[in-house]
Amino acid sequence: MTVTILSLHSYPVKSCAGIDHRSVALTSAGLHKDRHWVLVDRHGVFMTQRQHARMALIQPSLDDRGLTLRAPGMSPFPVANDSREPEPARVALHIFRSRTLGADEGDEVSGWLSEFLQLPCRLLRVHPQADRVASLTHVEAWRDKAHTWAPDFPARHRFGFADGFPLLVANQASLDELNGQLASQGMPAVGMNRFRPNIVLQGLPAYDEDYLAGWHTQGLRFAFVKPCARCPIPNIDPATAVSGTEPGLTLARHRQRPEGVLFGVNAVVAGAENGAVLTAGQEVTVEYDL
Repeated sequence: MTVTILSLHSYPVKSCAGIDHRSVALTSAGLHKDRHWVLVDRHGVFMTQRQHARMALIQPSLDDRGLTLRAPGMSPFPVANDSREPEPARVALHIFRSRTLGADEGDEVSGWLSEFLQLPCRLLRVHPQADRVASLTHVEAWRDKAHTWAPDFPARHRFGFADGFPLLVANQASLDELNGQLASQGMPAVGMNRFRPNIVLQGLPAYDEDYLAGWHTQGLRFAFVKPCARCPIPNIDPATAVSGTEPGLTLARHRQRPEGVLFGVNAVVAGAENGAVLTAGQEVTVEYDL
């Protein structure tokens, strides 16, 4: 069985549109600049499509100068590179139960975003002093299995503003099966972008990710530390920001587990401490749980 990386995706601004990559840099914090920015409301609470579906229409892009935001009916807004301030003011916030630090990007981009979303909000980037780590409970539980292909796997994995882990991995065959179930009910297929993965694998049977300990390639070791329980965001059409009931209802009928309705797996990586690159088409070696 040959398993390869089918596609790569990052989401520079949490819960906004993603960027597709043929090749992308990887660090222990995930893909380059993934969830490096987050929107917060007037109370300092982080914002997602769960409550603000229109965020799906905000399209970020990245270049050497920094972040640029685009949205329907708005002029593009360039956000200067975050290296301009070595020690910006700290803004404390929570991403669910974990505490972290952000740095405010200023009034101008706040005004642009507030105008488009029609509510007051601010844009924060990851503060250089932030020290948010993936769930030690889940990583330690994985380490306790003593996977021989990943000896001395680190316990601490710092990352940005993603929900709980630096990487989300999905399986194309699982989406194909879900789309077959939708088609049998006379409903249209959905794209993988509904599920907002970072890495999509092909070559696995449908839902074989449930049984994988992880995978490795070119000195990188990816640990599957937690199945991903899905919120309602996959029911939002990323092209229109219109919310419906599918594919959530169909997925729930087939993938309801004690942990929730599952699609994809949360992962952490070792071996990327000094930087690495992933490329679509790259072959990987999968490892099944013993």
